[in-house]
Amino acid sequence: MNSDNDPLLRLLRERYGDQWAIRRTEHLWIAVTHDTEADHAPTIVQPDMNVFLSDLENPPPRACCPRSLMSAEFFSAQ
Repeated sequence: MNSDNDPLLRLLRERYGDQWAIRRTEHLWIAVTHDTEADHAPTIVQPDMNVFLSDLENPPPRACCPRSLMSAEFFSAQ
């Protein structure tokens, strides 16, 4: 969905764009963190806008490894 046609998406990107890459589909809101070393969930996917906003403000904990598998530290250790 194009942010030019979606004022809410544009506002979310202005507010949270320094921390999250935000996009949406017809039924889902999706955010991916820019910080590969974040100690919270790297991706948020929610169908409900209110839950999505709550997760952006207070991201849930990371579900797996304490570090991203895309981090430089992981690759240098391999």
